[in-house]
Amino acid sequence: MAEALEDNARSAGSPSSEEHATLAAVVSALALIRYGSITLTVHEGRVVEIASTERIRTRR
Repeated sequence: MAEALEDNARSAGSPSSEEHATLAAVVSALALIRYGSITLTVHEGRVVEIASTERIRTRR
């Protein structure tokens, strides 16, 4: 999947500052979460929302 994103970025030209900010926000969300999910909402080919749900695991 990452390769497809890189290929898409290359074919579209250099990423804009908005795209860099979106990627930075996704990387930040990934760095902050240990267990859970990150959901991207896309409208017309653009990420418009990044939502993260964190799961807290307890010991049994």
